[in-house]
Amino acid sequence: MYIGVDLGSRTVKMAVWDGQKVVAHQIVASGFEPHRQAEKMLADFHADRVVATGYGRHLAAEHFADQVITEIKAHALGIRHHLPDCTTIVDVGGQDSKVISLNAQGKVANFQMNDKCAAGTGRFLEIMAASLAYPLAEFGKAALDAAQEVQINSMCTVFAESEVISMKNRGIPREQIARAVHSSVVSRLLAMLARCDYGETVAFSGGVANNPCMVQMLQERLEDTQVLVPKLPDITGAFGAALAAAD
Repeated sequence: MYIGVDLGSRTVKMAVWDGQKVVAHQIVASGFEPHRQAEKMLADFHADRVVATGYGRHLAAEHFADQVITEIKAHALGIRHHLPDCTTIVDVGGQDSKVISLNAQGKVANFQMNDKCAAGTGRFLEIMAASLAYPLAEFGKAALDAAQEVQINSMCTVFAESEVISMKNRGIPREQIARAVHSSVVSRLLAMLARCDYGETVAFSGGVANNPCMVQMLQERLEDTQVLVPKLPDITGAFGAALAAAD
């Protein structure tokens, strides 16, 4: 039994791999002490080896992990297992977003990372959904229902939220504003992709890949490049860590 734990900025993810399939997985809020959350998740399993990744991986190494790997390597391992020919990964997490380029052997060749600002991340979508009074799970669906789209000009979360509030007060339908928010995030991802040599397929991982509007917009704007979403995209990093544990 091999376990991967991804201690992210917003959630802790766990994947249990028996060498053939994922036999269990779990996602909980990170809380103040994410390593304690992880230890509770691990309590029900007897692991041969535990590998940690994510923001809290070094804390995990101090308490329970046998080894740590970067999120970039973890997502590369997880995606290549599901999509062995894929050479580009877009990973949108709670506090950062990444574009990862792989070579033909699945090794990381290059990456771009947005980790200086919340705009372009899952947290940005959370803040905007709350500002528009949408449950996060319904935010993407609502954006897809917009008849047309307005534009958010600011690339800063604080100023973008001010724009959203101004739009609300001008009477712009909230589904149109929701679509503009999604378009803003996709524009940031496309700018990072443009700095990488992406191929005919792009894998979309991370919890934001569960958002249907994000997937559709990315697909529309990448045109001839196919956007693929793995099963359970939010545990891709944890799954990759579990594969590293089994290797």
